[in-house]
Amino acid sequence: MTLKLEAGTKLVAATHNPGKAKELAALLDGRFEVLAAGALGLPEPDETETTFVGNALLKARHAADLSGQIALADDSGLSVAALDGAPGIYSARWAGPGKDFAQAMDKVAERLEETGSDDRSAWFTCALAVAWPNGGPAVVVQGEVHGTLTFPPRGDRGFGYDPIFIPAGFDQTFGELEPAAKDAMSHRAVAFAKLKAALFE
Repeated sequence: MTLKLEAGTKLVAATHNPGKAKELAALLDGRFEVLAAGALGLPEPDETETTFVGNALLKARHAADLSGQIALADDSGLSVAALDGAPGIYSARWAGPGKDFAQAMDKVAERLEETGSDDRSAWFTCALAVAWPNGGPAVVVQGEVHGTLTFPPRGDRGFGYDPIFIPAGFDQTFGELEPAAKDAMSHRAVAFAKLKAALFE
């Protein structure tokens, strides 16, 4: 079965984060009408999987089945080498119920200090899943971008852990880079390039 999405198709973005919904829409080149699950009043599912891919697929299927529309979900997070890949799939949970990423970044710094390691290498992962409703087919892809961490946080662009992450080959954090520069090489950009190749082109 060939899975292709036509321009103008309505997609439900399985997120309650308005910043993420906006970024997903931009990365889709304006091809689709993107509706956020939060704006539709859909509840968030419990993320019970142990991988980014598993959680993206779970969220996409949940949103597709509840809305009756094709749904797109992203599961992403920061992994730190010296912390054995943490926070990883728990990246959002480290920010607590109030999504306080300043607190989450402080927690990364504290944990790194506790290890005594000088290793500041880290990477962002983005898994994307598109699911059709009622147990229909699904497509899942994954992208990564590697870099190093810096403290204290720098820049007020982006969201999440962006202000402490410097992508390889750059001297600015994701929180300092122009949004267009970040969008051109981020973990989401890598994943979306794979998704577009699978679904649109």
